[in-house]
Amino acid sequence: MKTGERHIRKVLIANRGEIAVRVMRTCKELGISTVAVFSDVDRRLLHVLMADEAYPLGGTTPAQSYLDQEKLLTIARQAGADAIHPGYGFLAENASFAKRVEEAGLRFIGPGSRAISLIGDKTEARKIARKLGIPTIAGAVDPISSEEHGLRLGSEIGFPILLKAAAGGGGKGMRVVSSATEFPSAFRAAQSEARTAFGDDRVYIEKFLEAPRHIEMQILADQFGNIIYLGERECSIQRRHQKVVEESPSTAVDETLREALGSAAVALARAAGYTNAGTMEFLVDQQGKFYFLEVNARLQVEHPVTEAITGCDLVKEQIHIAEGERLSIKQRNVHRRGHAIECRICAEDPENNFLPSTGTLARYEPPAGRIRVENGFRQGDEVTVFYDSLLSKVISWAPSRSEAIASMQRALSEFVIEGVKSTIPFCQFVLGHPSFQSGDINTRFVDNHYASRQQGRSAENERAAAILATILAHNQQTTPIVSSYNGVTKRSAKWKSLRKETLRS
Repeated sequence: MKTGERHIRKVLIANRGEIAVRVMRTCKELGISTVAVFSDVDRRLLHVLMADEAYPLGGTTPAQSYLDQEKLLTIARQAGADAIHPGYGFLAENASFAKRVEEAGLRFIGPGSRAISLIGDKTEARKIARKLGIPTIAGAVDPISSEEHGLRLGSEIGFPILLKAAAGGGGKGMRVVSSATEFPSAFRAAQSEARTAFGDDRVYIEKFLEAPRHIEMQILADQFGNIIYLGERECSIQRRHQKVVEESPSTAVDETLREALGSAAVALARAAGYTNAGTMEFLVDQQGKFYFLEVNARLQVEHPVTEAITGCDLVKEQIHIAEGERLSIKQRNVHRRGHAIECRICAEDPENNFLPSTGTLARYEPPAGRIRVENGFRQGDEVTVFYDSLLSKVISWAPSRSEAIASMQRALSEFVIEGVKSTIPFCQFVLGHPSFQSGDINTRFVDNHYASRQQGRSAENERAAAILATILAHNQQTTPIVSSYNGVTKRSAKWKSLRKETLRS
């Protein structure tokens, strides 16, 4: 295919919430029509309203809706879409889905199915990194075949260890295991959560490092062998292994380390024949040594901070690459300026071990001014237990880190959310903490500085969170598919009625 030979005309976004809205906005700027899909509980969300067309998936759980490959492909054919953007999570790193999209004659706006199999799978990526001589954390290169197998591996590696989902990221299916006695229950919980989030229950083991920094490198690769790295993101502020505050550049990365991380990321992508946008994740220890962690073969939640400091629209680049275009920027032309910070605003209670908070958004007033806000919800929307708790992302940019912090603090002070608890107070705590302001942070920040505020409630809340997660995972696997999904051929009248109803609300 020659450069520019075919252009994408209509994209189905196989996702929900803020990332679906984000993709739609760039599509509209490029003159591309958009198709939304929605589960029963998501029918009034912003992405449904914004799309040119919207089709019901039915169901309430991920397995019944956004993980149902057959429904998504049927809708894509019915809508006349010529491409699918998976967003992040759900099927974004599912090689079989990417392959089915390709076999259906559609563009998959992401890496190809072969690259996902080679490098999007966490265990395969570790094998490639080791062959390339890139430092990796001690651990198994293959998924755990059984509880007994995992116990044996854990004893060989040495506790504490980390259980991780092989087919996804975002902290889903991840558990720290401190001893052999904790392993059986942690293994079952990790499998269950991975199956619910990604439709794949494989997990693997790696050694748990105490207090490293979590640094990731954004890359872009086209179909002509051009691969560039855009710079690192600092992602060390996490709760339950999920990022909450991210920034770029990192205070721990100098130009020498940046080049080393970038070179490793490019080498990994080249070895796997990787195309499109991707993120190579690393851990950096207190001596400044880095270790390859995994590849996120998709767009990241925190991609806006890279866009802010480089001026590069990553979704636009994704689409152009999927169209067969060459990268619009070369490595020598990548210039980073200023500092960017992102805060994830989740429907969770920070004072209660970040337990999910559900209910109606009685008031929802995002900040304005010199700030970027990526919303997936509006006032009056329902926040349910069935999907990720992310409501919104707030991104600040300024010439210096201290100014970016001040801008974010101002923005969060304006953000009003009533009806559910949110992570805004936690983000405000982080931004104001002396360790964060000085750049002295690592993945133990919450344990060292925030968890202690909760005094003796920590252990009790941890048990409650584990029990709730188990119940939700069980419900999501056993709840029968509701009858509202009646195929996708009768879209027009139902959608027009819904659109009018939504506009009035």
